[in-house]
Amino acid sequence: MAAVGDCFSIGSTVACQTCFDETVEGEVLAFDHQTKMLILKCPSKNSEKLNDFYILNLQFCSDVQVKKEVSAITETPQPLNINRLKTKVRNTVEQRQRWVSALAADVSPEGQKLYMAVSKTISHVAWSGQNIVILDEVTISPPYKVDNVTTGNPEKTSLLSYVKKMVEQFTKSQSTHGTAGSSSNSKSVGNSNASNASPVPAN
Repeated sequence: MAAVGDCFSIGSTVACQTCFDETVEGEVLAFDHQTKMLILKCPSKNSEKLNDFYILNLQFCSDVQVKKEVSAITETPQPLNINRLKTKVRNTVEQRQRWVSALAADVSPEGQKLYMAVSKTISHVAWSGQNIVILDEVTISPPYKVDNVTTGNPEKTSLLSYVKKMVEQFTKSQSTHGTAGSSSNSKSVGNSNASNASPVPAN
């Protein structure tokens, strides 16, 4: 196991065992010795033409192995944007916390999946009993269909319509692909909303 204080050459292949018991192996793009932040480029799980990028805090990795060391450094390492890394880490932690909240809630699997899908687009999402509350204004009640989306504020009609559209897309996706693909579908719907939908209405 490599020590946390070790330096990693750009281009080397490193495998890390994360605190989530996940093994990440890839090419070193950058390493900051002070913060122990390591950036790896890994082959994408979804496409041979794409790559996934992981930002790892080695202080939270149980095992770090150098699989292949480069013979020479061919280019100057890029400096790390620490503020951007901190923002990325904070967003990731918040997302994990929302997932844990969804899994811990005493609600149906459909409600949990919808909660996680919505939280990918709107960060201010919380549970109130078995109800999903968005931005403290819109509520989605069981059984979590379009007709169950309501608001007590008549000035939030745009937000209400926006959330109803998200629920409608989520429901269609679940119905089309079936129970076997529910987990992946909820993630894809969240990503689709984040990339294609209009910004969350302010009213």
